[in-house]
Amino acid sequence: MTYPDSTSIVIDGVTKEFTLRYQRTLKQMSVAFMKGRDISDTFKALDDVSFTVEQGEAIGLMGLNGSGKSTLLKLVQGVMRPDAGQVLTRGRIAGLIATGAGFHPQLTGRENVFLNAAVLGMTEQETKRKFDDIVEFADIGRFLETPVGNYSSGMFARLGFAVAIHVDSDIFLADEALAVGDRPFKKKCIEKMEEVRKSGRTLFYVSHAAGSVRKMCNRVIVLEKGRVGFDGDVNQGIKYLRYEDDNPGHEPDADEREDDELGADI
Repeated sequence: MTYPDSTSIVIDGVTKEFTLRYQRTLKQMSVAFMKGRDISDTFKALDDVSFTVEQGEAIGLMGLNGSGKSTLLKLVQGVMRPDAGQVLTRGRIAGLIATGAGFHPQLTGRENVFLNAAVLGMTEQETKRKFDDIVEFADIGRFLETPVGNYSSGMFARLGFAVAIHVDSDIFLADEALAVGDRPFKKKCIEKMEEVRKSGRTLFYVSHAAGSVRKMCNRVIVLEKGRVGFDGDVNQGIKYLRYEDDNPGHEPDADEREDDELGADI
């Protein structure tokens, strides 16, 4: 099947299974087997998922923990392959789907900027041209010359997001990227992602924060136990999840509204 040039992502009948092992050692497995107990089980993280994304759409990917969101983004990025179905993408993909992904713990922050940028498809010349902007955005100071194995999770997130957001990509993925770090950094990330959205790039944004999804996205896809439960209007998608029904009658104060907008509840 052919798709128009305006199509950015195609998810066609995608299924991904994982195996859970109940025993870790050979002895444990042997004992369990002799007693007739299960030694492993499989589950479908994604089960026959299908949808398409047009170039320039901003998708809010939502759902409860364990619904398959991170697995889906890893398939889109190409770090996993589906067991059934196909995932098609058009153009360069960048983003932060795991804190510190692609970093070598024994290399310095400076060295990891070049390493991570190369993994994301940037040439050395591109990285050199954008290096100062990346470092300024990350704002990790003297720790740039320190091995990243000594970094906190917040510093990992700063440097990883700074590299990813400066890649000239067609598709940008963000999963849990803003869950660590202080409020000013979260705000800076949201503002940068708004620039991505306004530039016409495709945005795939995983979040539990209704306020940030409303601000960033023009479509919501809700996953439920590995299947698409909802695909459509942002406000209807949030209502479908009932995120705002947990505490009826409660009016959030200014700090709560700002935290929600910045994705503090990711």
